[in-house]
Amino acid sequence: MKTAVILLNLGGPDTLSAVRPFLYNLFSDRDIIPLGPPFLQKPIAWLISVFRAPKTKSAYRLIGGGSPIYEITKNQARLLEQALSESREIPVYVGMRYWHPFIEEALSEAKTEGIERIIGLSLYPHYSRATTGSTKKVFEEIAEKLGLQTDFIDSWYDHPLYIEALVDLIMKNLSWADVLLFSAHSLPESFIREGDPYLDEILGTIGAIMKRLKSTVTPPPYMVSFQSRSGPVKWLEPSTDDAVVELSKKGAKNILVVPISFVSDHIETLYEIDILYKEIAKKEGINLQRIDSLNTHPLFIKALEDLVRRRLQPL
Repeated sequence: MKTAVILLNLGGPDTLSAVRPFLYNLFSDRDIIPLGPPFLQKPIAWLISVFRAPKTKSAYRLIGGGSPIYEITKNQARLLEQALSESREIPVYVGMRYWHPFIEEALSEAKTEGIERIIGLSLYPHYSRATTGSTKKVFEEIAEKLGLQTDFIDSWYDHPLYIEALVDLIMKNLSWADVLLFSAHSLPESFIREGDPYLDEILGTIGAIMKRLKSTVTPPPYMVSFQSRSGPVKWLEPSTDDAVVELSKKGAKNILVVPISFVSDHIETLYEIDILYKEIAKKEGINLQRIDSLNTHPLFIKALEDLVRRRLQPL
């Protein structure tokens, strides 16, 4: 059976003209945040996209006019395909949830090229119904229509090579920092109350990192915060901007931010952390830096390779 892999991620607008339709696609997904009754989801999403687009475009202008997430994910796919080719030919595709290339486009291409079985690999290390859950649902629905057999890798928050990659990036800056600030994408608190494992898995990753750090050095204290919240619901706290201010009041001078739920650079790292939160820190009279994103870190690619190899046995 001819098998392939598809790397699945959020996606991002690659040009300024793509910002509004990207926002519409994002807010149309009730798995992320329900907006009123179901029949109003898309009309409200359209209004939000129209009103938020100008501010969001301004942010994208500051990072080059578009998100680099697709190009980075393409490079991750290329390196993963090379690693897998040492034993057998396994094509690796890229499918995005809210912008091109959409999951449907990637799966249709795979079908055209003779793929019979496809392994979906979520690039969200931590499972949430708002991210991995929504992506998995679309992936399986489209694959079924196309007659593709599927497997799905939906959570790998404590994979040893993933942890090692993050530790390696932290160690490069650790001597400078007097506090670590782990910043994860936020989630409505209601999701956690309803049993979503996201927060537990975030804390699981952080626990594994700190254990690994303590085996070799004496790390500084750490704090956990959440970023990128939007919408009129209660989100996980503290927010990363509030955490920066709180740490400054507690005497922190050098904050090292560890983006814990992102595996590639995009608006949340390049704008929110590198520009917005750094400016907040500067106003507080303190320094803020972040570790490099995983992107194509060799240990991260090895983690993806290991995850796939475990699924390569026939279904």
